[in-house]
Amino acid sequence: MAGEQEPVIWLRPEQAPVGRPAERSRAEITAAAVELADREGLDAVSMRRLAATLGTGAASLYRYVSTRDDVLDLMIDSTAGEYDLPAPSGDWQAGLLEIAQQARRIMRRHPWLPILVVTRPALGPHGIDLLEHLLDVLADHPAEPAHKLEAFAVLNALTALFVQNELAASDPGAQRQIAYLHHAATAGTHPRIAAMLAATRPEQTSHDRFATVLTRALTGVLG
Repeated sequence: MAGEQEPVIWLRPEQAPVGRPAERSRAEITAAAVELADREGLDAVSMRRLAATLGTGAASLYRYVSTRDDVLDLMIDSTAGEYDLPAPSGDWQAGLLEIAQQARRIMRRHPWLPILVVTRPALGPHGIDLLEHLLDVLADHPAEPAHKLEAFAVLNALTALFVQNELAASDPGAQRQIAYLHHAATAGTHPRIAAMLAATRPEQTSHDRFATVLTRALTGVLG
């Protein structure tokens, strides 16, 4: 049917039904794409570069994936396979924070991941396992199922934004902006900004802020 979209990559055959026998696997293609993105950034992941990395022609990759978007979806889901999902302890806040702390470490390990989490969330087999684990953590929470799903989305989005800010903080441009903010605060024309900066505790670590903000947000979403 004209305009009909293909199903998600995980509902399609591992390889095109016609053509030569398989020489690669989706897992190999995904691993190569993740390694390339880790090393050179997301823009480096093109079908041509990926094929060169695998020692094959770009046309041969289309026997396994239809588009670069398929590759991105496979990459996102592969990182969800890096979680350790222990049995819930009964403390839902601690359980969600543990998921978020793992997410933060995974996103810092793959600096290209936060932007994809925000702009093109993909839910493949590993992502489904992660969602099931989160719902298991919240099994005894009285929140509506829809609110628990919202909590999953908020956890992922807030963690991604937090990691993006962390990664950008070392940039010289970010340091200049912070210096300008402090300059404006001392000028005497923005007393509320000055009071806010004066009340900021320098000893509070990024880890502490992340846990505090995330817990407040998730508590609000779940009610």
